[in-house]
Amino acid sequence: MSANTMSAHLSVLTRAGLVRSERRNLSIIYRSDLDRSRPVATFLLKDCCGGRPDVCAPLIADLVPCCPPQEPAHG
Repeated sequence: MSANTMSAHLSVLTRAGLVRSERRNLSIIYRSDLDRSRPVATFLLKDCCGGRPDVCAPLIADLVPCCPPQEPAHG
């Protein structure tokens, strides 16, 4: 994908509030805004399944973190 095409796509996602950008010297770093992206991803997953959770089960399994967050040690 050309840089212009990527930039155009990232610009659309930024305006939609799904991506945040940060300038570092001559580069722009883009990151997903997970709080804004989560509802969109959830909707797409639910819509994709069409009432059949087995259809999306492999994708959902891939999205489950391999290393769940740990509770802080009390001591």
